[in-house]
Amino acid sequence: MLKRALGLWQITLMGIGVILGAGIYVIIGEAAGLSSNGLWLSVILASIVAALTGLSYAELSSRFPEAGAEYVYIEKSFGDTAAWLTGWLIIVGSILAAATVAVGFAKYFSALFHTPVPVIAVATLLVCGVILIAGIKETAFITILFTLIEASGLVIIIFIGVPYFGSIDYLELARGLNGVIEAGVLIFFSYIGFENIARLAEETKEPEKNMPRAIMLSISITTVIYVLVGVAALSVVSWQELAQAEAPLALIAQRVYGDRLSLVLSVIALFSTFNTVLVTLLSGSRLVYGIAEYRALPGIFLSTAEKLQTPWIAIIAVVVVSIPFVFLGDLATIANLTNFTIFIIFILVNASVIYFRYRRPVETGFKTPLTIGRFPVLPFLGLLTSLFMLIYVPITVLGLGFALVMLGLLIHIALKIPVNGVLFRER
Repeated sequence: MLKRALGLWQITLMGIGVILGAGIYVIIGEAAGLSSNGLWLSVILASIVAALTGLSYAELSSRFPEAGAEYVYIEKSFGDTAAWLTGWLIIVGSILAAATVAVGFAKYFSALFHTPVPVIAVATLLVCGVILIAGIKETAFITILFTLIEASGLVIIIFIGVPYFGSIDYLELARGLNGVIEAGVLIFFSYIGFENIARLAEETKEPEKNMPRAIMLSISITTVIYVLVGVAALSVVSWQELAQAEAPLALIAQRVYGDRLSLVLSVIALFSTFNTVLVTLLSGSRLVYGIAEYRALPGIFLSTAEKLQTPWIAIIAVVVVSIPFVFLGDLATIANLTNFTIFIIFILVNASVIYFRYRRPVETGFKTPLTIGRFPVLPFLGLLTSLFMLIYVPITVLGLGFALVMLGLLIHIALKIPVNGVLFRER
């Protein structure tokens, strides 16, 4: 049993914290290289996909406020195998995202202190694991504090850029519309986080009300910030320079105010990326716990620290498995592979809303607006846009993603093979 200790403002700020940290500080440079001055258009494209699916999460998390989140929604609509694959992809996606952003943290840290990137990335994952085991209240306090710090850094960037607004052609698209869409797919990685809120349902007060509100608030607030930061960044330095920069936002501060403010932005980036790693590991461990509640993973993952009420075995497992991925090095590939897992999950989540509206309708709880008869229009659009974004994932990543799905199926089959009359997952 997990402790209900989180209110609306706490989970909203936790959602904002994980969304802001993942994209702006880590992949904005690579996204600018794809979209050129159309970076802000790519942000809007990614936000539309996030908002459409966010509404589906809002409806389902209101109806099923459980830590298993997507696993629960899909198990109740499409059955055991689809649910297992969903849970598998989310856990892998959480691990990849945590490793990706841990490397981003380590790069900023290395730029300041000249330390080895892999060593710092591994240390970051381990420290986050210790914090998570310490307790949900302690984790929430650190997350909220770091969210406020990282938001202040983005406000600084916006204010730096305001005097330069209008200085460039914001519709100059060096690679055309395809570049904007490809950047939108990459930027979507920065929106990964709003769905994490749903996995905190068992630790949230009044989840039926607070889950939908927190999801939509976190997406709306971060979209406004992202667009303003994107415009500010392009107004101060060229998209070519952003694409080449190791620490793109620090470069903006350095260009206008010199090394001192650049140092401040680099330090804030440390708080931001650390915060994202922390919340990503939090949600990943809660999903492992939630799936174990449905006996689709071994019962050992239900072990909680008696006084702290945290799923310590699940936390350790997610942290340990994340560590090898920090050595892969290619941020764009890892981010796009994470996106692959998320797009598949979003397709299934949106399909679940459509299923429940037809097969198991209920009158209570939050419902996505705009329905024709029983047909929910926005979840259908969420499904289509997620499928559209999936098409733009690089072909090599699609191959890796397919291999990941096959591996998940093999593990699912293996967990169902009895040994001495006992299933492995029931031990």
